[in-house]
Amino acid sequence: MKYSINLFGITKEIIGNTLIEIEMEESIKVAQLLEKLKDDYPKLRAIKSLLVAVNSEYAEQDLILNFRDEIALIPPVSGG
Repeated sequence: MKYSINLFGITKEIIGNTLIEIEMEESIKVAQLLEKLKDDYPKLRAIKSLLVAVNSEYAEQDLILNFRDEIALIPPVSGG
C-alpha cells in the first residue's frame, strides 16, 4: 500500500518536498510509519516532539492507518 504524507516546517526541509508517498504493508500503526520515516530520513530523529495527524486530528501511536487517510507530520511550532 502507498501512504501519502503531507509535510510541514522542518520536516518539509529535511525531506525536500511538501508531500511524500511511502510503500508499506496494509494496516500499519502510526508508530510503524514514524519508524519507517525515521529510518529513511535519519535527520527526523532529531525532532523530539514530532506528531502525526490523521484526518485532521492528532493520532495516537497505536492508531491503525488506512491508505486513504490524510496523514501529516507535525513538527514543533514556536511563535508568540
